[in-house]
Amino acid sequence: MGVGEDFKLFCDNLTVNNRSDISYRYETITQRLNTDFWLSNSKTNHSLYVGSYGRGTARRGFSDLDMIFILPYSLYERYSKYAYNGQSALLQVVKNSIKNRYSATDVSGDGQVVVVSFSDSMRFEVVPAFENTDYSFTYPDSNAGGKWKITNPRPEIESININNILTKGNLVNLCRMTRVWKTYWNVPMGGLLIDTLACKFLTNWSYKEKSYVYYDWMARDFFEYLANQNPKQQYWLAVGSNQYIWRKGSFEYNAKRCFNLALEAIEYESKQMSWSANKKWREIYGTAFPIKSSK
Repeated sequence: MGVGEDFKLFCDNLTVNNRSDISYRYETITQRLNTDFWLSNSKTNHSLYVGSYGRGTARRGFSDLDMIFILPYSLYERYSKYAYNGQSALLQVVKNSIKNRYSATDVSGDGQVVVVSFSDSMRFEVVPAFENTDYSFTYPDSNAGGKWKITNPRPEIESININNILTKGNLVNLCRMTRVWKTYWNVPMGGLLIDTLACKFLTNWSYKEKSYVYYDWMARDFFEYLANQNPKQQYWLAVGSNQYIWRKGSFEYNAKRCFNLALEAIEYESKQMSWSANKKWREIYGTAFPIKSSK
């Protein structure tokens, strides 16, 4: 196989392959919450996939699925009047509702979300929220005595979707590839920062609409882009929403190391030393990158 075929197989193996299980659990949770809070039997109303799965950038094997469930505004009025930590009380009510459906499953409140931990290691993080007039959401944070916070995931989802179309699917692939690198190199980057920087890079990249044959260059140039971020920068503005994304740690040095490894891989490819090139890509992405047999 050539480099294009290698990267295509790599990306094909990163697509989420348990969507039916995810949908079933999502709809079951949604239906239970709709029954208790909206007197409805709907499996889809008032609910929204968010996070990496909502943006379409989750990779195969991801474990945490984020969803927002929209509650009636009357509940916000009720719990915001509590003298102390109405946010915690609201999370408890939502937790009890889900527990009524998943009585044998670990369901817990965790600061800002209700976590449903399934036996196969999949975790649903349910954010109970109230929809604002600008389509953002107010959600509870029970930490430090309780407060209300704002999140705005819809423009982030829309921006990734639009730019993925404009880049002919390359944006989502780059986001998933970078998640593999993040895990393999233990890089302290959140998913929204990966998606934001990948989007900003790729929409300005000269070959953004090209095929898998260009993915070695795409990987190389994106690592260079990451390596050249200001190490003193403490936050970035999220794609679409312009919400703050705070730095979790340093990633520039590891990006520089992998930029150099990508240069070596491309040099080997130019000399038709495909096995050596493949070895360098596996140094970057680990065993998720397809192995090439030596001849």
